Amino acid sequence: MKTQGVAYSYCDMCNQVPKCGMKLHLEGERIVRVEDRENYPAGPLCVKGLAILEEQYHPDRLLYPLKRTTPKGSPDPGWARISWDEAYGTIAAKLNGVKAKHGAEKVGFFVGDPKEPRPAVQRLAYTFGSPNYGTESSLCSRATVMASQLTFGLVTGGGRPTKETGTCLIWTRNLAHTAPFEMERLQRAKKQGLKFVVVDPRITQTVQQVADLHLQLRPGTDGALALGMIHLMVKQGLFDRDFALRWTSGLPELVKYAEEFPPEEVERITGVPRERIAEAVRMLAAHRPVTWIGSASATVHSSNGLQNHRAILCLMALTGDFDVPGGLTIPTYPLPLNIFGGNTEFTRERDLFPKLSEKRIDKDRFPVWARFNSEIQMNLLPEYVQEGRIKAMVMFGANAMMWPQSALYQAAIEKLEFAVAADYFLRPWTHDFVDMVLPAAMALERMNPIAIFGRKIFLREPVIPPSGEAKPDWVIAFEMGAHLGYGKEFWHGDETQALNSILRSVGLSVEDLRKGGAEGVTVPAPGPEVFRKYEQGLLRADGKPGFNTPSGKVELASQVLKEYGFDPLPRYKEPVESPLSTPELAREFPLVLNSGSRVLMFTHSKLRELPSLRKLMPFAVVNIHPKDAAAQNICQHDEVDLESPHGHIRLKANISDQVLAGVVDVSHGWADANVNEIVARYFDPISGFPAFKEGLCRVRKAGGSP
Repeated sequence: MKTQGVAYSYCDMCNQVPKCGMKLHLEGERIVRVEDRENYPAGPLCVKGLAILEEQYHPDRLLYPLKRTTPKGSPDPGWARISWDEAYGTIAAKLNGVKAKHGAEKVGFFVGDPKEPRPAVQRLAYTFGSPNYGTESSLCSRATVMASQLTFGLVTGGGRPTKETGTCLIWTRNLAHTAPFEMERLQRAKKQGLKFVVVDPRITQTVQQVADLHLQLRPGTDGALALGMIHLMVKQGLFDRDFALRWTSGLPELVKYAEEFPPEEVERITGVPRERIAEAVRMLAAHRPVTWIGSASATVHSSNGLQNHRAILCLMALTGDFDVPGGLTIPTYPLPLNIFGGNTEFTRERDLFPKLSEKRIDKDRFPVWARFNSEIQMNLLPEYVQEGRIKAMVMFGANAMMWPQSALYQAAIEKLEFAVAADYFLRPWTHDFVDMVLPAAMALERMNPIAIFGRKIFLREPVIPPSGEAKPDWVIAFEMGAHLGYGKEFWHGDETQALNSILRSVGLSVEDLRKGGAEGVTVPAPGPEVFRKYEQGLLRADGKPGFNTPSGKVELASQVLKEYGFDPLPRYKEPVESPLSTPELAREFPLVLNSGSRVLMFTHSKLRELPSLRKLMPFAVVNIHPKDAAAQNICQHDEVDLESPHGHIRLKANISDQVLAGVVDVSHGWADANVNEIVARYFDPISGFPAFKEGLCRVRKAGGSP
């Protein structure tokens, strides 16, 4: 740990990825300046990273364990400081009490944001005997991962364009806000001739900076657009016939189904002019190879989200540019570590989870999810609690506002026999409903997890000691495990020994990474990068050519979905509430609600307590097109009521032609204007994901007449 001069670390302000590098200047044990880290794979820092010292030294940080002293349901929890010994003693007594009376599976374990403690908490859950470990990915990225596994038999969320790429398709992702460090590289590629087709309901900064063609669709209709593009690709012979005939299954069925999506029908559904759809298909065919950059969640935040996303993946498959230079590539020799710095041996997914999986609480409601995910589907938490299937919870970085109809989840947490949360700050919208809150050390005060970029690994050592009595998440999980009676399994709280157990899988130790210093350590690859791995038997455990799917091919028609009674094709279904599916409701609520869009200065509900970032966006807004604002006599920054059939909130109007007429756009995470409160609890039947990107609403000037 440095006490003067310069130290190096990485940032967690975004949400685990991308771990942008930081060069930190110290005076004594205080960090006084942060800047970009040289010779590091991720960066430069965005406004969030540059504000990290405001978070680090914020006067309202949680510094000591607290317990509530009033009954649940009281308006004030009456927080009282306690010692770590008392905290751990109470936690052990409560959790072991539930285990003895009801079974270990009645205790749920959850990791939200930051995602860094996932491996440690997953190990804690399984060692304790509960399979019911979940994360915020049950409404973030996991559905896109599932769609890829169902279609390709492997995980691919998209690929960075390279010098060989001809066209990059960006589908509902605003990298200028979600990955600003990528934009310079994309702009440079555009100058060198790379073509960009961007699909997004909004005119984002990404659209403005790189798009050659922008397809502005109604939210929730992504599947119809993808199927319409497939229709034209096949009809005009603009797909890779050789790849499709040899390496895909379900092609005749998909081609026949796509006939239902001619350009005029797709225009009617999506609002995208048929001429632009045709131009997009021609551009993809004329400038190959094609890769794509997809959102981690936007396409799957729909009542038909998984199938919508599968339609996009089927479109990409028909380009034929899978695992070719410049196309949608996958690494030949990935390290046996996940992006959260763990592996299945460490988390005990390999030895313990198979013995526990029959007791997971989601397997009957979401069997396809349970087949592909060791993490449980958390979105039915109110039902699990109401049915008595969860009676206590351990939560790291939990946020009750992330769910639709958030009050139901707050009530569920409050109803638990015991709930403990670890966090940086007291956050009333979650912590008012728990029994105990533990202070978590911040990014610059902790070591785990390591940062992994391809085959290069960086160790993050603490730059300064934790403030107050805060402890790193991994240490809290390990010490909790030891107090529950599993000291040996958690190295008696020693996180260095734990990290060594992970690093053994790549032939390294913590000391090796320390010797590597700021430059990191590269694990040599056993051979050169190989493309078209499906031709050489490198994607299947049996060594046979093909893909790791039941058919051995890219499954345009999924055999797994058919096995579970779902349509094997990426069938499009209109949103449950929409101008087309519920026209009578649309007359009362004429606007489509697009919620959850990322903004540059905040991450979900985090960082609004930081002055420099709050100045950039001081209050919650609904982005509304000038035409829709004029219809309600709404002026810029007027207070307005945003209403849906499921609730209403008050915020301010931001009139902008960057949103599509007939659609409003609202970011999430505002405690005083929680848009998720007015989102219906419609869940995708396959993935269990909520419908944040569809639904109907209206906007009226505050105090206006109905």
